[in-house]
Amino acid sequence: MQQLFGIFIVLGAVFGGFMIMGGTFSLIWQPVELLIIVGAALGSIVLGNPRHVLAELVGQVRKVFARSRKGSGHEAERQLLLAMYELLQLGRDLKALDEHVESPQASPIFQRYPLVLSSPRVLAFIVDNFRLMALGRITAHELEGVLEQELEAIHGDLEQPSKSLRKTGEAMPGFGIVAAVLGVVMAMNIVADGATSGEIAAKVAAAMIGTFLGVFLCYGVLDPLSNMISQGVKDEVAELECIKVVLVAYAAGKPPLLALDAGRRLMPLNSKPSFLQLEGWITRLEGGTA
Repeated sequence: MQQLFGIFIVLGAVFGGFMIMGGTFSLIWQPVELLIIVGAALGSIVLGNPRHVLAELVGQVRKVFARSRKGSGHEAERQLLLAMYELLQLGRDLKALDEHVESPQASPIFQRYPLVLSSPRVLAFIVDNFRLMALGRITAHELEGVLEQELEAIHGDLEQPSKSLRKTGEAMPGFGIVAAVLGVVMAMNIVADGATSGEIAAKVAAAMIGTFLGVFLCYGVLDPLSNMISQGVKDEVAELECIKVVLVAYAAGKPPLLALDAGRRLMPLNSKPSFLQLEGWITRLEGGTA
């Protein structure tokens, strides 16, 4: 809803202001100019990125405009922390732990937390690292080093689509100039054919729309879109950072509740539950009411 409201403000301010000045939408609607600019932008994205980055870009754009998966309140945080708590409660019982990490889709623990189960990257991070802890002795320091390197690689991969989109946005004014130059070339061409001054002016005005569209798409569309994607990546990496800290604290000998609290502290301020909320969730879980 917020994204749609922002789009309404941008379009209303720009095109509404133009119409208040006496302009009409037909003057702005130049499909050939739009084809040149948007086509060049799409082509540059396809040319400059491998297939997996393009697929990730499409997925991240969908997330921006999709409804939030978190539901109401701290539901996503609650499910993540409680899933981690139940797994930590298994302690060093490798056989019991294997039943959940080897087949998470069939695990009764993960089935109780559908938001975790429906997040492939979060689920894979949990399962892989519990499996790592179960395979053999690993110190908290060694585990922290491994997880930091993994998170750095994940963050780099997830940031690539927003960086690519931002670079394309920066190039949009240039694509607009390309479209405008081609329009001016066509305007000059009709001069030789004896066109009237009115016809020439109409062609030049249409060409200038290309410059306008390039600048507008840069600062009014692609730049805010890349920023929204980047914010989404930060939120997703914050979840993984939370899991990392919980696992490292547990490997260092902290009890499950204190390990969860260490991870809770790294959650974003706008979604971080208090310690009392965390304690209440665990109390209800142990009482069979979670």
